Amino acid sequence: MSMIAAFYSNKSLLITGATGFLGKVLMEKLFRTSPHLKVIYILVRPKSGQTLQERVFQILNSKLFEKVKEVCPNVHEKIRPISADLNQRDFAISKEDMQELLSCTNIIFHCAATVRFDAHLREAVQLNVTATQQLLLMASQMPKLEAFIHISTAFSNCNLSRIDEVIYPCPVEPRKIIDSMEWLDDSIIDEITPKLIGDRPNTYTYTKALGEIVVQQESGNLNVAIVRPSIVGATWQEPFPGWVDNVNGPSGLIIATGKGFLRSIKATPMAVADVIPVDTVVNLTIAVGWYTAVHRPKSTLIYHSTSGNLNPCNWHKMGLHVLATMEKIPFESAFRRPNADFTTNNFTTQYWNAVSHRAPAIIYDFYLRLTGRKPRMLKLMNRLLRTISMLEYFINHSWEWSTNNTEMLLSELSPEDQRVFNFDVRQLNWLEYIENYVLGVKKYLLKEDLAGIPKAKQHLKRLRNIHYLFNTALFLIIWRLLIARSQIARNIWFFIVSFCYKFISYFRASSTLKI
Repeated sequence: MSMIAAFYSNKSLLITGATGFLGKVLMEKLFRTSPHLKVIYILVRPKSGQTLQERVFQILNSKLFEKVKEVCPNVHEKIRPISADLNQRDFAISKEDMQELLSCTNIIFHCAATVRFDAHLREAVQLNVTATQQLLLMASQMPKLEAFIHISTAFSNCNLSRIDEVIYPCPVEPRKIIDSMEWLDDSIIDEITPKLIGDRPNTYTYTKALGEIVVQQESGNLNVAIVRPSIVGATWQEPFPGWVDNVNGPSGLIIATGKGFLRSIKATPMAVADVIPVDTVVNLTIAVGWYTAVHRPKSTLIYHSTSGNLNPCNWHKMGLHVLATMEKIPFESAFRRPNADFTTNNFTTQYWNAVSHRAPAIIYDFYLRLTGRKPRMLKLMNRLLRTISMLEYFINHSWEWSTNNTEMLLSELSPEDQRVFNFDVRQLNWLEYIENYVLGVKKYLLKEDLAGIPKAKQHLKRLRNIHYLFNTALFLIIWRLLIARSQIARNIWFFIVSFCYKFISYFRASSTLKI
């Protein structure tokens, strides 16, 4: 019997960010392993034309929750959506809903955050810092609360090469940042943002670091823990391999490569690709909730959910695995065939020529206009270029994260809990995981029919032939222009032709003598 699963029975949980990628998988695992839990409150932002209950049914109707419905048929009755807006004071929660949350909640999993790397500092502070502060204030008024688990990021201190399981200070106190966002106008914020974030790459990592400090300073007597995942990818094992529902991180790169939009990228091939499966993060998070509530550590413990220090895989190796899988399972209607120069060119850094990648998109949009369809390729390419530019920092650096607390927690689990809530990344087979990841992107994100793989392979073969013909023609044209304009090029050409002629003549003469 799993002690962790039993612990969550009859508990009332509050999950922020439950409509996001991590939040959905967290909710699914909790219901599947602890079907007798009492209720999960989820904060849901109102959406015009859709009721809160319709939002819940939309989540439950995805393939992710198929197994849950078998073990917990009344799962829809155990999800209690609360109308909330994290941008508003007290989250704009009604008095009745607030009273229910304060009086009933046993465990809080704070997953909500803006994960946009290019978010304006005001927005990032509101969602990643101020909202955390307000949720902690709510938590301090919950008499039945047993644990508050804050989901941060392993990159909150990416300005350091080695990151320990501690909270690092920031030059400016979070409270001062929160106060300044209320009265400074956007132009001044834009001016001071580079100075505030310092050697961090974006507002996301900076505000997640501030959020951790807020948790440390304002948690009071609460039992608090922080989980820091690295780059969260598709599921490894549960509820089935390869499930993913967003284009963030590796998923966007896989789509861009599979569709032929991405030809090369500025990267450090031997840098560690610190990708962590989402179900691994979720298993650790659930175990942390149990440990924090039951053992009540005297200080705030930080748990790193990373792969690089225990089971490293570099970007070059990952890229090769992706491309090898795409040869077996090609994507439909690829604009150009996937290129083996995805991550590296003779193990040196590549630079993406934005002009050369936009040119085919412009031509294709021109074709769409001629055929009376709406042009979309250039817009897609510009979005892809922005995404890649924001990811460049993370695929050109490596970090070393200590995992003492994570390994300690693993050792505290019973054999049954280690099996049910497995977060031991050392067991991960990267080749198998990436194959399932690519297949999952094709199946769950792009909604492509796997029965169409033979047709996609034929399409890929045609694209490959077109690619070779185009490169050959381009080479001949350029070479012809060089011969016409350069005496050196002409001399080289005559030397090559003369050498080939002599070689063929020698070969013929040798053949005649043998006869």
